[in-house]
Amino acid sequence: MNTLIRSCRLASISRNFYFPAYYSVDYSQKENVDKLVKNNKVVVFMKGVPEQPQCGFSNVVVQIFRMHGVQYDAHDVLKDESLRQGIKNFSNWPTIPQVFIGGEFVGGSDIMLQMHQSGDLIEELKKVGIKSALLTKSKENASENTK
Repeated sequence: MNTLIRSCRLASISRNFYFPAYYSVDYSQKENVDKLVKNNKVVVFMKGVPEQPQCGFSNVVVQIFRMHGVQYDAHDVLKDESLRQGIKNFSNWPTIPQVFIGGEFVGGSDIMLQMHQSGDLIEELKKVGIKSALLTKSKENASENTK
């Protein structure tokens, strides 16, 4: 135990009340989330399911991935409160939805929307071997325009 944590704990105990010097972490949930994000190229923790999102922000992410033709692993945090809190602790991000690409936390709906609009999402998908359907559509449109 490092000196700073030990000092905080001793100071807390000496005042006849105890403040934990560290946050408690549910390691089983952390391991579960870690497996989920590493076993799939794209993972979304959302409210609802892709066929029926239960909030507008989750719907934004679903629509973006639909435009790009991306298949992803989705988890409904409304069905499991421990997963809902576990994903927030895992990513250190307070809101849902949360998107992971290639095992890395990307962000929520606002960040996904920015990445989609800037074209950065296409590049992130490429890094994990996913070709965006928008690239195919833009090539088809370009070839039709040259005819």
